Amino acid sequence: MADRSKKDAIVLYAAPGIGHVVSMVELGKLILSHFSNRFSITILLTTGRLDTPALLPYIRRISHSHPSISFRRFPLLQVDTTPTRSAAAITFDFILLNRPNVAQALLDISESSAVRAFVIDIFCTSALDVANDMGIPTYYFFTSGAAVLSAFLYFPKIHSHTTTSFKDMHDVVLEFPGMPPLNAPHMPEPMLDRDDPGYWDLVYFCSHLPKSNGIIVNTFDGLEPIPIKALADGVCVPEGLTPPVYCIGPLIDEAGDKGESTGLVECLSWLDTQPSGSVVFLCFGSRGSFSAVQVREIADGLERSG
Repeated sequence: MADRSKKDAIVLYAAPGIGHVVSMVELGKLILSHFSNRFSITILLTTGRLDTPALLPYIRRISHSHPSISFRRFPLLQVDTTPTRSAAAITFDFILLNRPNVAQALLDISESSAVRAFVIDIFCTSALDVANDMGIPTYYFFTSGAAVLSAFLYFPKIHSHTTTSFKDMHDVVLEFPGMPPLNAPHMPEPMLDRDDPGYWDLVYFCSHLPKSNGIIVNTFDGLEPIPIKALADGVCVPEGLTPPVYCIGPLIDEAGDKGESTGLVECLSWLDTQPSGSVVFLCFGSRGSFSAVQVREIADGLERSG
């Protein structure tokens, strides 16, 4: 029976990196915009890997402007950064090492609040069982869109039908529900090499997506109607059940929240002057960085593709 003396709380767990933290904060704001008098939001943050100088000032600004959002930072942890290990493998190990911190945080928060939901970043799958063992409903927050989600849900199926690394399958075209065909070597880098521990971390992560209570996706039907339909039809998990998928987009960072000049007004003004259907939107994440030559090659490829 629920303890009515405790305030309802939702706990969010962000993966390392300022971009992941910002995404979780925006999700917290969205929840509060609908349930401001019901829930408090606590965001769990790791300490050490991928931290930047911008993080602490950002946390202070959000704490001041949104007092219903609080942050809990874990103790500093170090992880083996041997050069032969991929960045993905190192990050997954770092998050795994924080499992005891997640458990303690949920226990501490539960002493004064009734935790109604635990929302984890897509990279924080190692925390799924922690919350499940406590009987807390757990959801994924997937910021990469419905097309990538459909591919990740289907990935264990493809993995089970081959023993060859994607990087060596030069003439193989992979078929995913709701997506155009994709050459095997063009899969995300952590998925290319089966000898990399990061590959097996992704197999584990993708196979656990359906074991959650639901998946929250930063997208909307007008942007990705085909992959959203594939998710709704359940074809992305051919040997199981697709959990409920909640499309909540577009969810974007409020201008200036990170203390940066975003140029949002200029971008939208330019966009308003373009012909309908003439602009292609590319998103490389907060850590994406390309040389001028690479950007020109991407633009040339898009123009040639029609």
